[in-house]
This record gives sequence, structure tokens and C-alpha cells, in this order.
Amino acid sequence: MPLPETVPHLPLNPDWVASALRRRMQRPLPGLDAQMEMSPPIRGREVEVPPDARLSAVLMLLYPHRGAWYLPFMRRTVDGRVHSGQVCFPGGRRDPGDPDYTFTALREAEEEMHILPAQVEIIGPLTELYIPPSRSLVYPRLGVATARPDFIAEPGEVAEIIEVPLAELFDPARRAVHRVDVHQGWEIEAPGYTFGAGDLVWGGTAMMLAELSVLIQEIPAFQP
Repeated sequence: MPLPETVPHLPLNPDWVASALRRRMQRPLPGLDAQMEMSPPIRGREVEVPPDARLSAVLMLLYPHRGAWYLPFMRRTVDGRVHSGQVCFPGGRRDPGDPDYTFTALREAEEEMHILPAQVEIIGPLTELYIPPSRSLVYPRLGVATARPDFIAEPGEVAEIIEVPLAELFDPARRAVHRVDVHQGWEIEAPGYTFGAGDLVWGGTAMMLAELSVLIQEIPAFQP
């Protein structure tokens, strides 16, 4: 499934965007076909999910800012663990007391980036994705905010908050193959997005972004 290379016209109207996204998400999601466009070649299309996989959720948030739509990311602190120092969505492991993955995504986003749940209108789920290096089965949740959140990085987990204009997701010049360090010197070739002045997003986060880009490209046809 080729990824879109033109920026769709989305009015700076959160209600319009939320309604159009809901209409689009009543149909089948782009799913694995879109995700595989940004998958590392080492990863096969069919990946077995172990029964003891870490169940996790992330928040993919659209918000208006400076006359455009944005997505927030965080750079993890460098702590020697898998995904250390990488750019990703806010999110984390589902706690035993979490009623569902939406709750997990919102709880983690508040803990890590001070995104208040009351500010977020959850649109729905995107396609879950298993990430082998961390043995995590990730359930993405897509949300829309009416304004830019007052971000505050949790210093124990977040080294930096990165705000990316949505238009950069549709710029083919920002997609390329890079040599990346998976963990402790194990390097592979993987496609990724380079945002801003050089913030590289690859792996599971890039695969989720690929699905999001196809979904957003299609929503003008589902305008309210």
C-alpha cells in the first residue's frame, strides 16, 4: 500500500476533524498493509505474538497549533533499556487496574507529558502492533484535542517533548532508510521518518504513523 505524498486539507476545526475521522473509522482500517510500508526488512509480515507479551497502549494525538495540525512525540531518556533514547508516542504498559487500553493510553500520556485526559476526545483504535525487541503488543488510540496541551515532560522517562507539524508526515523527502541501533550495538537497516531538524522515528512508531497517514489522507471524503 503506497503511502500518501500530498497533505490533505484539514480545516482547523477539531469537531470537523473528529467527526470525519469517526466516519472513516467505521470502515476497515488500513491495517498491516500500511504498517508494512515502514517496517524494518528484518521483520516479517506475519509475526507470532507470544502469550506472555507485554500489553501496552499509546496515544496518537492531533491538536491545532500555530495555524496547523500537530502530533506530539517524546524522546525517551537514555537508560540502557530497549527503546532507550528513541522517539515515540506517549504510552506504556497496561496496569492490572486499567479498565481498557484507552484508559492506559490516557493515563500514560498524562504521566509522561501532562496531557490531561479531559483535553482529549478519543476517536478510536488503530491496528494493534507487536514489537519484538520489547515483547510489547501495542494498542494505539487516536485522539483529537481542541487546543495545544500544556506539555510537561516527566524527567524520569522523557528527555524531550517533540512537536511535529502533521504536514511533515506527508513529505516523502522525510522518509528514508537508516542504519539504526536496536539495542546495545545491534544495528539494522530500517525505514524511518526524519522530523524537524533531525528527529528520527522508526520501528513500531513509524509503522503506526504509516497507518495514520493513510487514514488521514482519506478523511476529506468523509467530511461531516
